[in-house]
Amino acid sequence: MDRGRDPDGDPDRGLTTVWVWGDQLDLRSAHLRGRDPGSTRVLMVVSERKLGERRWHRQKVHLVVTAMRRFADRLTEEGFAVDLRRAPSMRAGLAAHVDAFDPSEVVAMEPASRTGTSTLEGLGVRLVDNDHFLCHWSEFATFRAGRGRTTMEDFYRWRRRSTGWLMEGEEPVGGRWNLDADNREPPDAALAPTAAADPPVIDAPDGFDASLDDWLPEDLRLFGDGHDGTWATSREGALARLERFTTRVLPRFGDHQDAMVTGAWHLNHSLLSHALNLGLLHPREVIEAAVAAHTDGRAPLNAVEGFVRQVLGWREFLWGVYRTADAGYAQRNALDAQEPLPPAFTGAAPTAMRCVDDSITSVRQHAYAHHIQRLMVLANLATLAGVRPDAMTDWMHGSFIDAYDWVMVPNVIGMGTFADGGEVATKPYVSGGAYIDRMSLDYCRPCRYDRTKRTGEDACPFTTLYWDFLDRNRATLGANHRIGRAYANLDRLSDLDEVRTRAAQVRSMLSDGTL
Repeated sequence: MDRGRDPDGDPDRGLTTVWVWGDQLDLRSAHLRGRDPGSTRVLMVVSERKLGERRWHRQKVHLVVTAMRRFADRLTEEGFAVDLRRAPSMRAGLAAHVDAFDPSEVVAMEPASRTGTSTLEGLGVRLVDNDHFLCHWSEFATFRAGRGRTTMEDFYRWRRRSTGWLMEGEEPVGGRWNLDADNREPPDAALAPTAAADPPVIDAPDGFDASLDDWLPEDLRLFGDGHDGTWATSREGALARLERFTTRVLPRFGDHQDAMVTGAWHLNHSLLSHALNLGLLHPREVIEAAVAAHTDGRAPLNAVEGFVRQVLGWREFLWGVYRTADAGYAQRNALDAQEPLPPAFTGAAPTAMRCVDDSITSVRQHAYAHHIQRLMVLANLATLAGVRPDAMTDWMHGSFIDAYDWVMVPNVIGMGTFADGGEVATKPYVSGGAYIDRMSLDYCRPCRYDRTKRTGEDACPFTTLYWDFLDRNRATLGANHRIGRAYANLDRLSDLDEVRTRAAQVRSMLSDGTL
């Protein structure tokens, strides 16, 4: 029953409460849009349980909690009464809020995660659909229904037609839907210096940054370098980063988006995923800014299409997969991978593999590695070595600035490790050292390991494990037509027994931190 304000006239009680979660920091969101500040109180909860659930990168904790505090301040400036509180859990935070303010109703926007949605449903909170995605998961489910298999490309083309972005009537601008083949150029010597000329936006620290510790429990498990101003914690900061990318970096994004260069951690990547996933930017405005850059002649089509495909295609597709998957999807392990997470990933041991060392250095310093480092170095190694997919998911969730359950579960289980058996990816994304050499400027030649060798003490672990992976998983993967040529090549190897022996050594060394 809507009781309105407290019958005794207490202005602090009886308002409608809008519960804003830490990844919903947008005044335009469905639960805040059109609300009268005079009859609305906003609840925001910093959950100690969430902060303590895993080992987090320092910059991720700083990002989320500081962005929440800044958004609470902005809501106050807009005239809302705000109850921002630290509590043992989300449930406890709501209970304390209800005791203090006796709201007439509690309304929330559906969280991006399944567990968050279940929590709010169990608490009797009225939910409105999440509109921070362009395609709600229920619409995705309708699109997917009756199809034998739905690929990202099918979904992406449907969304292009639905939105009209980069379209000329019913046909894609330029005549091709997907320009990915134009975006795989290996790096040249000028790539890193050119990217360095447009460094990331850096925000100077202020009182919100300095007082973060007041909002954190003392016993958190944190790792990595501390806050350095790279990641936006406000709407204004996010817009500055969007402007930097679309005006100065996007024109160079296309050709070398899969390239890797030691020490060049950002190259021409947008660095916007953290702001999108917090709600500081909406995917619509990001895509429109990129499309405008092409329309105005400021960015080539292959760069803009490649970026739009990431946001309109891959990001939205994976949220739909995550929300419509069965309850056990996060625990899938189609290849029965049982090895532990390598200590080289956590920083507990060094590694002589230059590609892995550089990628992990980027994670430690910035809570970030770009998509090819994530997929073709880190996830590739984990898949080849047989690392447990759920362990990989948990580590990535805690390590990356843009990671959330809905992001990491389908990316790792579906794309990164093939643990769902092909529901997301049509083949395992694995390779030997040759691919890493081709797409990197300086990973392989100075490396202690030789990417051309598959046996011997100096053989590249990726090359050894690649052939062993195919051999070990033949019963599951042998009929996959997309890797039929790889199996034909495997059958031509005359040293397969030696490969198996060396692969066992490599997996053991990776596990004990001596590789």
